[in-house]
Amino acid sequence: MGSEHLSKQYDAQLETLRSAVLQMGGLVEAQIRSAIDAFSTGKAELIDQVIANEPRVNACEVNIDNDCSHIIVKRQPAANDLRLIMAISKAVTDLERVGDEAEKIARMSRQIHEHGRMELHHFANIRHAADIAVSMLRQALDAFARLDAAQAAATIREDMAIDAEFRSILRQLITFMMEDPRTISTALEIVWIAKAIERIGDHAKNIAEYVIYIVKGTDVRHTKLEQIEREALG
Repeated sequence: MGSEHLSKQYDAQLETLRSAVLQMGGLVEAQIRSAIDAFSTGKAELIDQVIANEPRVNACEVNIDNDCSHIIVKRQPAANDLRLIMAISKAVTDLERVGDEAEKIARMSRQIHEHGRMELHHFANIRHAADIAVSMLRQALDAFARLDAAQAAATIREDMAIDAEFRSILRQLITFMMEDPRTISTALEIVWIAKAIERIGDHAKNIAEYVIYIVKGTDVRHTKLEQIEREALG
């Protein structure tokens, strides 16, 4: 009975850890959405909210990492459980960095709206790229919640769409800067926002790769997409 009790306790600890990752993911997703809304509207309260919430994201990372360390020391997990804990420790680092990118978008949005030198309606594709990034993050977290390697592979494929959007935005901004040098300062700030969105996609892709590692036991980082899909679906 004692052994069974300890086993149930251990399972509960792992489930709590998984839930904490998903809660952190929800917070980070909200940060991205607020940051993009701040870019679109210039609302100071949205910008302030994103910046104020950044320490919460950092605290989530620290707390989850501490819980991972505690479980490793106390439970000495092996095989699947060890892979899960290692992947969680890496995933929360990516989530924290997504939070950093959201804060960067909010700060850049403040500068752009304070300058007021460029009509932002030209940049609807920024929101489109952000929608892809948020969708990727949600899909990666959903794949993590269900340990679904096939969905993780599909999420990784989406990264190409964000990369294409980033290149399109860059071309558009270069055209603006060439046609009117007065737009250079603000255009460069929008480049940083577009790059932040592209980086969010990269972090979502990383999380999806960790899901495949948990499920299949294979490290698919720096692996071609076709090989990742074969591994996930095999």
